[in-house]
Amino acid sequence: MSTAEKISPHIPILRRYARALSGSQESGDNYVLGLLETLVSDPDMNIIGVDPKVDLFRAFTKVWQSLDVNLESDSVASGAEHKISTLTPMARQAFLLTALEGFDTRSAAKVLDVSEAELSELLDLAGREIAEQVATSILIIEDEPLIALDIEQMVSSLGHDVTGIARTHSEALVEIERRKPGMVLADIQLADGSSGIDAVNEILKTINVPVIFITAFPERLLTGDRPEPAFLVTKPFEPGMVKALISQALFFEQRAGAAA
Repeated sequence: MSTAEKISPHIPILRRYARALSGSQESGDNYVLGLLETLVSDPDMNIIGVDPKVDLFRAFTKVWQSLDVNLESDSVASGAEHKISTLTPMARQAFLLTALEGFDTRSAAKVLDVSEAELSELLDLAGREIAEQVATSILIIEDEPLIALDIEQMVSSLGHDVTGIARTHSEALVEIERRKPGMVLADIQLADGSSGIDAVNEILKTINVPVIFITAFPERLLTGDRPEPAFLVTKPFEPGMVKALISQALFFEQRAGAAA
């Protein structure tokens, strides 16, 4: 299979990534076009191997990072583009690769030519920088005290405020009446046997907020035959992943519910 055949299915998403990274459709497309012309015409650049998507993005990253102008932030953009442009350059790339393009940590680290530990640090930095722009209040629905404490500390470290910690369905509804949050982090199986899913669905009838489910039972939500959440963390979880998802959910302002 030729280089062109290997990379052609991934060109549209590379263009999306390049546009988000540069803040300009014209600029992003020009970078992609230049890279593709080089890959196709120069035999020495035939670096597309068994993972064409990762290799293509990695080649693009090398070109992008070779120009100092691309390591600066653009203050002209607005809205979501402005949020992206204000991130520290490498953190911006790590965030877009994982949040926008869906790369897992191993693949994103390879694209950026960093270790997975370094990628985690970049995502943590992106999370903190985004939180400075979109800081909010968060309700935690979690029946295990130590886990609830860990989540509270993570939320606080990002600059967010915790409105309360609920251990049951009924406590969650009381907390919502007491103070409306800007986000909900919810376990599925709660202390009294009640369902965090039911609690979230009731909450979403009254307020429209992004939701992240944190659970040891992902199979209850990932069935493929009913509405599923956009954001789901499996226990035991990596703090960096939770932080990244919190920032991602607030950044894109997605709403995530689930059917009972």
